[in-house]
Amino acid sequence: MNVFQQLHLDRARHLTRRHFLQNCSVGLGGMWLGSQAFGAALKKDPANPLRPDLSHFAPKAKRVIYLHMAGSPSQLELFDYKPELAKLDGKECPKEFLEGKQFAFIQGVPKMLGSQFPFHQAGQSGQWISDRMPQFEQVIDEVCFIKSMWTDQFNHGPAQLLMHTGSQIPGSPSAGAWATYGLGSENSNLPGFIVLTSGGKNPDAGKSVWGAGYLPSVYQGVQCRSQGEPVLYLSNPDGVSQALRRRTLDALNDLNQRVATDFGDPETVTRIAQYEMAFRMQIHASDAFDLKQETDATHKLYGTKPGQESFANNCLLARRLAERGVRFIQLFDWGWDSHGTDKSTDLKQGFVDKCDQIDQPIAALLKDLKQRGLLEETLVIWSGEFGRTPMRENRGGVEMPFVGRDHHTGAFTLWCAGGGVKRGFSYGETDPVGYEAIVDKVSAHDFHATLMTLLGFDHKKLTYPFQGLDQRLSNVTKPSRVVKDIFA
Repeated sequence: MNVFQQLHLDRARHLTRRHFLQNCSVGLGGMWLGSQAFGAALKKDPANPLRPDLSHFAPKAKRVIYLHMAGSPSQLELFDYKPELAKLDGKECPKEFLEGKQFAFIQGVPKMLGSQFPFHQAGQSGQWISDRMPQFEQVIDEVCFIKSMWTDQFNHGPAQLLMHTGSQIPGSPSAGAWATYGLGSENSNLPGFIVLTSGGKNPDAGKSVWGAGYLPSVYQGVQCRSQGEPVLYLSNPDGVSQALRRRTLDALNDLNQRVATDFGDPETVTRIAQYEMAFRMQIHASDAFDLKQETDATHKLYGTKPGQESFANNCLLARRLAERGVRFIQLFDWGWDSHGTDKSTDLKQGFVDKCDQIDQPIAALLKDLKQRGLLEETLVIWSGEFGRTPMRENRGGVEMPFVGRDHHTGAFTLWCAGGGVKRGFSYGETDPVGYEAIVDKVSAHDFHATLMTLLGFDHKKLTYPFQGLDQRLSNVTKPSRVVKDIFA
């Protein structure tokens, strides 16, 4: 049986199923029709699924650069100043902090642990900051801190999924996928959602944190590289010219178009659009990722070294992608899990090294975006997936050989800049030792609702029908609120 005979056979089978669904008012047909009545997806052109679309109202931010520190930095060593905790340093942890609580590793009675670094107030806004990020301190007046973030997940994978998809279970679309689904992209030659990683590993939750879930696959994040080709197999193989690649693609598109005509499946038309984008990316992606085009002054500003994989290179690439109209740019930097089990996870060594790696590039990114007129319409976000305990980590009741803190759900800090948020502002508070967020608590779902609002959407109306519900990023089963107090 040749390919066309197989296609005709598949078409006949498809028509039989379609006849059943169209003419049967009960049974499976009725169930299917009933499930569709719950809601409808946005009207998207399958041939151009990333076409820029209108938001519900005027957006404060046109694009997002999300900097995720995988493993979760200690807020108590960076932004959440707790002089009362310093007074308790070395003393046994109070029972009320332990009874009925669950930690990833802590057992028995750990010792309280004050910040390992001195704090001071910086900028005209007088924000508290430790001495670990002196260059970031120069742009602190651009930043809006949320110090009352909390979560209910204390393991990395589920916590990362919750922070990025609104669910601790794999299968839901990421924030970047939702943003691209809602707004499309301003550049038809590049993906609307691009992911860059550094630190040598992907996040614990894997690629699900930038997946499309139940949304069409075109909205998932495309992982690119700052070293070598931006995307694997982007260039033509040896012996394949651009003209031959074009003819091959035309033939493939012709087959796909026949399948789309016979079966009426819009996903097939979308596949054609994705193939065409991949062809255009051979030229445009290589240009966007060519850091050698930048001036020596820019490389000095960021501390970049073209040809290497680094967080600094990724920050500069994020700016280049932002100015080219990419809607959502996600940077994951691995290595922030400061348990104190060895030098790399020691707050006095590994943590210091990680801070040194991100300090200059983040400051440079904010300065660069501002001087190019991009910061006002670009929302920059920085966070981990949870916080760190105010107690020193032990395992089996024995302290770690180095200084570290365990995972903590009760409180962590997230900051954002540009994109319609207040400058030099701090929202929310934790208790005197940083154990719990107690004033203006913000959940992951609250933050997602706020993010969608900044992008111009009513978070309750940007939905997609799945499993009988109009699903949304801000969650349909748990309450969420828009944190309007941080809006400029």
